[in-house]
Amino acid sequence: MRQVGLIAGAAAVALVAAGAITYAVAEDGGKSTNSPTPTADSADAGFARDMAVHHQQAVEMSYIVRDRTKNVEVRRLAYDIAQTQANQRGMLLGWLDLWNLPKVSADPPMTWMGMGDMASGKDGALMPGMATNTELKKLNSLSGKPAEVFFLQLMTDHHKGGIHMAEGCVEKCTVGVEKRLAQGMVDAQQSEIQLMADMLKERGAKARS
Repeated sequence: MRQVGLIAGAAAVALVAAGAITYAVAEDGGKSTNSPTPTADSADAGFARDMAVHHQQAVEMSYIVRDRTKNVEVRRLAYDIAQTQANQRGMLLGWLDLWNLPKVSADPPMTWMGMGDMASGKDGALMPGMATNTELKKLNSLSGKPAEVFFLQLMTDHHKGGIHMAEGCVEKCTVGVEKRLAQGMVDAQQSEIQLMADMLKERGAKARS
């Protein structure tokens, strides 16, 4: 599928850009020109902590489906998602280190967005869009086309939740490079949602919501 190839190319560009962003943060100690180093309760720190957790599940789901199907297009998409989000997760955690801030918080996820009560955390779904433990177990039990469809549905939901969080950072974060990374997440994941909609249609299915 040509679109998957385009996504793969975009992912490669994103990884190069990610390295440049990490370098930029290291150069200025994690500060933008007009703002101090973020505090533990800032949107910058909250987004970094929460998105690192959110990304980790996307990586996990991608590796699960890679082993549950032989379809080249789905495996390629899963690989691109896993590589991109693992790289971004490392950046987010690295920034917390640069800022000398903890990687965990006693506050509920999404508190930095004023939405600490948005996700119940029931069955492991700590934030909007995240799959439950039951859904991950189900994905692990499927193979072939059913695994592909369920993965695409879960990842579509996951991306929608991730976009909501990234848009929150674009609005509320103060560190320029972090805001740019968040906007890049929005753009890339919106493209992948469209790609996954097409892939679901090819399989006689559609997104869950």
